[in-house]
Amino acid sequence: MHWRVKGLVQKVLGTIPLGDWAHYLLQRRLGNLNDVSGEVRIKLDDWRIMAGHLADAGRSIAGARLVEIGTGWYPTFPLAFYLGGAAKIVTFDLTRHIKADLTLGCAAFLGGHLDLLASACGVPASEVGDRYRRLMDRLDDRLDLTGATDGVIEYRAPADAQQTGLSDGSIDCVFSNSVLEHIPFEVIDGIFQEAIRILPPGGMMFHSVNCGDHYAYVDKSISQLHYLRYSDADWRFWQNRFLYQNRMRAQQFVELAERAGFAIALNTARPSERRLRELAEVPVHGSFARFTTEQLCITSIDFIARKEALGSLASPSPQSPSRSI
Repeated sequence: MHWRVKGLVQKVLGTIPLGDWAHYLLQRRLGNLNDVSGEVRIKLDDWRIMAGHLADAGRSIAGARLVEIGTGWYPTFPLAFYLGGAAKIVTFDLTRHIKADLTLGCAAFLGGHLDLLASACGVPASEVGDRYRRLMDRLDDRLDLTGATDGVIEYRAPADAQQTGLSDGSIDCVFSNSVLEHIPFEVIDGIFQEAIRILPPGGMMFHSVNCGDHYAYVDKSISQLHYLRYSDADWRFWQNRFLYQNRMRAQQFVELAERAGFAIALNTARPSERRLRELAEVPVHGSFARFTTEQLCITSIDFIARKEALGSLASPSPQSPSRSI
């Protein structure tokens, strides 16, 4: 599909009655939601990587209190953390997207990977199995995630992650997966400011950001750097309610975290040879002039930002091998 066709279809659907429902049906038939197991498999792999990075940073999952930014159509990360022994997961979404059939399918898929969950969280497989059996006994079309998880998961939507209503220092980790690239710059700033309030000293943010042009997933004739050729005004035409892309470069997410008062404990951002070659084919618009070639071509980043104790000094940003997207 040509990327402009997708953009125009989504733009129209975002303005008509029942457009949300029509968009969901198209996603189920033709989009990513057509293969739920495949999508959950990808998300579970992302979750495993996140759990590993948090463990390396000294953050145990068992007993942790977490906040998720952007639940999506089904709660893969909250369910995985619940099964791994987290004490509390509050998951926020600006729009109530979650669907019963997708959530039940997600839970069923996780049932085939309980050993992986136990290993990643460092907890006995028997405990994970017990929690899974209780979950499946209670989870149904009513989607009472709180009741099905013994009060561990709390789903809030529609809700604003800039104003969580949670107490100061009450959360150990704030995280997101492939979400921040779809949020305006100033809103991300507000989310980070709220995160540093609800985290105690030593608390962490973990964010995995896919900051390439998402239209490239449906149109193989363009690269993930394609959208760098447009001015802000021109690109605004292609924004829509279902696919907003802020076009922020990886380093900007880190800069916002540092501006909010965090110290960077992990930064996987790396330029790849493939993206460097692709960038040579893109006439980059002047609005991106402040970025180096390497900064422009990075299309993925995982980073951990730690809230420092009052008066402590931030250390240089450690680097870690990145995933290629």
